[in-house]
Amino acid sequence: MALLLSLASRRANFVCTSCSLRLSRAAVRQQSNHAAPKKPPKKTALPEGPARTRFAPSPTGYLHLGSLRTALFNYLLAKRTGGQFLLRIEDTDQKRTVSDAEARLLDDLKWAGLQWDEGPEVGGPYGPYRQSERTKLYQAHATKLLETGHAYRCFCTPERLNDLAQHRAQLGLPTDYDRKCAHIPKEEAEDRAAKGESHVVRLLVPDNYPAFFDLVYGMVGKAGKGTKPATKKVDDAYDDPIVLKSDGLPTYHLANVVDDHHMKITHVIRGTEWLPSTPRHVAMYNAFGWEPPAFAHVGLLVDEAGNKLSKRNMDIDVAYYQKNGYLPEVVNNFVALLGWSHRNRSDVMSMHELIDSFTIKFTKGNTTVTEDKLHYLQHQHLLRRMVPGDAVFDKTVDQLVSMLKSGDPISCDQRVLDGPSLRDYVAAVLRIDAKNYAKPSDFLADHAYFFTDFTTSKKCEDSDRGLLLQVYTTVFGECDWTAAALHKCIPEAANLIAAGRLESDGEKAARENLEEQIRSVLAQGKSEDETAAALHEHIAEAGEKIVEAGPPPNQDEVSDSMIKAAKKDMYKHLRNALADGKPGPGIADMMEVLGRKECLRRMERYCVPSHLLDTFLLV
Repeated sequence: MALLLSLASRRANFVCTSCSLRLSRAAVRQQSNHAAPKKPPKKTALPEGPARTRFAPSPTGYLHLGSLRTALFNYLLAKRTGGQFLLRIEDTDQKRTVSDAEARLLDDLKWAGLQWDEGPEVGGPYGPYRQSERTKLYQAHATKLLETGHAYRCFCTPERLNDLAQHRAQLGLPTDYDRKCAHIPKEEAEDRAAKGESHVVRLLVPDNYPAFFDLVYGMVGKAGKGTKPATKKVDDAYDDPIVLKSDGLPTYHLANVVDDHHMKITHVIRGTEWLPSTPRHVAMYNAFGWEPPAFAHVGLLVDEAGNKLSKRNMDIDVAYYQKNGYLPEVVNNFVALLGWSHRNRSDVMSMHELIDSFTIKFTKGNTTVTEDKLHYLQHQHLLRRMVPGDAVFDKTVDQLVSMLKSGDPISCDQRVLDGPSLRDYVAAVLRIDAKNYAKPSDFLADHAYFFTDFTTSKKCEDSDRGLLLQVYTTVFGECDWTAAALHKCIPEAANLIAAGRLESDGEKAARENLEEQIRSVLAQGKSEDETAAALHEHIAEAGEKIVEAGPPPNQDEVSDSMIKAAKKDMYKHLRNALADGKPGPGIADMMEVLGRKECLRRMERYCVPSHLLDTFLLV
């Protein structure tokens, strides 16, 4: 590699194969800013023409929320403008590469619906799209920088660089490189490189970094009158960054500039952690004589305490959301709202709605991430999709069936597993209570009474026990077992309960009245004459008074309030019997799905004391 760079650096001129621009050494040594905008462009919601964007992850880990957001913003801009979205794998850091990370990245992007127009698996006119396959291109461009005086070879050992950094830190100075090797005569440097001496190539940065325009922060730097830096870091001193390592592989700074230029990228949307490095990149564009793309830096994602997201607070890889039943459109909708402003009335948007609404309107500063919004969006999107026949509904049913068979998170009753169609049964349960679906594990746990032979913790009050048994057998035993028919049967059952209570209350009142009269007679008899004849006469008088008085007042007909109370109690008893009192779908829908036999079995268990269950047979 050293010999190749040494020989190539002796050519006088540099011709860019992409834009065919020829630059002499003298011309480019002046750090020409011909590619930089002469005056700050205006902030625009969208570019005038099609945008070519890219997502360039490193396979050193898996796709997380922040990375997905970067990919999504670039995807939306390309699709909104009729452009192209590229995927480029930046795999030059071989030591940190995770073996399955690239495959996982591709799978996660596909799951999210972010299909790339150019990149791995699909190819394209500007490939290859893995940086490890473009090494010669980077080495050639490093040679160009050496030829034009914008870079130099550095032979300093790691030990010297470490000592230098420690010394400067003790003096309170930035730990920049001291440019010792920048003063080595070019011929000497080439000769040492040709002999195989280990070295790196450093960019010789200009005395003043060029100002650049950011679509979020405006003009960044101090080149223009009245411009303000986006962050304090932009004004900090910079060392001469390494662009080519001793093993011949490029650093991010060189590779991303070369690739973005040759792949004709027009817009780069990335996190603000790259904002301090952007002046280096712009300087490198200028050194090559290329026009930089438009930059838009979006804030970092932080938790409610203002800390950068970690695995403990939602910065988990995207596969987690897929595994836990979140819809891809939900996750996309969620991350799109993290730092992006829109004018829609609702935050709930499908991918098509996101594309139609997208503009380059990002908020400055970091964005706080909370789970509440994710759960809300999941619920709202499910309301749209959770209907029989929808692909999401069918996929959810399959997932629930698989979990039931595995015994996680609940142990399904064998009678349910061995039923005529477990899938149809699960689909029916989901259909009647889709509004309460959020995640498959939560749905099964909340609706366990459909799938397990639970031991009810609720018991029927003694006062209603006999009435309920009568109602269950006479009403529900004969009713057509459809939700529509059961909706009508439940009020009918409540009327019978109210009438039964009225009759029972009337009998109780009459009995209490009779007992009171008898007590009165007996008390009177004791005070006058205790002979049997006298008592008989007093009892006869009491009986005549009771007959004359008639039934207790207001107990001769069922009132509206009694019916209302009975209906309320009827629903309570049914939910206690069928679902152990737990919330869920409507009673009639629940009864239809459970079936007549299972409902009557649970009703019997609820009404009859356990020691008498064997003597009762409702079904």
